[in-house]
Amino acid sequence: MKIKTVDVHHITVPLPVETWTAQESFSDVSCLLVEIVTNNGLQGVGQVTGPKLKLVNDYVQQFGDIIKGMDARSSTVIWDKLFSLTSPRPYGAEAKDSLPPPLSRADRLQITAAIGGIDNALWDIKGKAANMPVFRLLGGETSKVPVYATGGYLKKGASITACASELGNFIDQGYRAVKLKVGHHTMEEEVERVSATRDAIGDAMLMLDMNACYDLNECIRFARAVEPFDLTWLEEPLHWYLQPADFAKLAEATSIPLAHGERLYDRFTARDFIVNGGIKFIQMDSTRHSGITEHLRIAYMAEQNGIFIAPHLAPEMHGHLISAFPRTGFIAESHGDPNRNPLWHGGLFNKKAEIKNGYLHLNENAGFGYEINWDFVEKYRVW
Repeated sequence: MKIKTVDVHHITVPLPVETWTAQESFSDVSCLLVEIVTNNGLQGVGQVTGPKLKLVNDYVQQFGDIIKGMDARSSTVIWDKLFSLTSPRPYGAEAKDSLPPPLSRADRLQITAAIGGIDNALWDIKGKAANMPVFRLLGGETSKVPVYATGGYLKKGASITACASELGNFIDQGYRAVKLKVGHHTMEEEVERVSATRDAIGDAMLMLDMNACYDLNECIRFARAVEPFDLTWLEEPLHWYLQPADFAKLAEATSIPLAHGERLYDRFTARDFIVNGGIKFIQMDSTRHSGITEHLRIAYMAEQNGIFIAPHLAPEMHGHLISAFPRTGFIAESHGDPNRNPLWHGGLFNKKAEIKNGYLHLNENAGFGYEINWDFVEKYRVW
């Protein structure tokens, strides 16, 4: 089963209302679809999200030329081969091993995103080749995975506590867990938002996504202020440059568990947070970096250290990973507001997993169980 073609489709869907996190604003949602076809006609589609998707596309095209003719089931060999391009190797600068010279260190974010898109497509193919869903291929049994809804993005003109009614509505839709975006307002205003949201959702699980808005001392003060509200975790609580040692100090200072990992490139950086960072939840995202192959490695490492797995977004893919870890697979993420995720809610898939009554229900279709709506892709195609 040889890789015959590797194609990339870039789509961008505008949002009806611009929204903000603590760190950035969004007026649209973009995605790369990496489509791989084998010589026996099997098709796999992987997803990539994140910044500079044109550069990611260029790397996927380059990598596609390298992996053509390789066995599509050999995802680990392919992953290691592509990842080796990020570091010097004997005679690599002269390309004597038929591979390109080491790639730009400045592009590592986009390189690992490109590797992830290819790897995800290969897992879709492997499931189809075995005629089973990926979660069963990984050894999972359950097709019913807990899921939460993220909301509370800042919208122009909205009141400070508009998030409370929004997340309360998610509970009315059947969700049993919700996540609130915080960090854009003053600390006192954020505490007010958390308090109002807790009142609106009752005893449902409540997580806070902080988008790296505080330094260590500020975050300790904030954590102590919101501890009375029975929080499941603080996600990405510290500034981007702070390290596992800083997270460990925060973990010692608060009773609220910490979550982190959606922006970590690989198992090596994830390892330091798992072993030394005091986190309780690891949130890898195979659409941003490295793909399912690397995140399986991270998931096993997390399991060995008593860390729960709570992947970032793309529940139609990450639900399979959670199913494969019955002891530590914790929960998947979705957006409760259809306007915030027009890919999931707006027609990218003809078939996909379903969300109902607080659970993601995976189907028994081979691969990731989704079928791309190519008419939707054509409508919103960038290239």
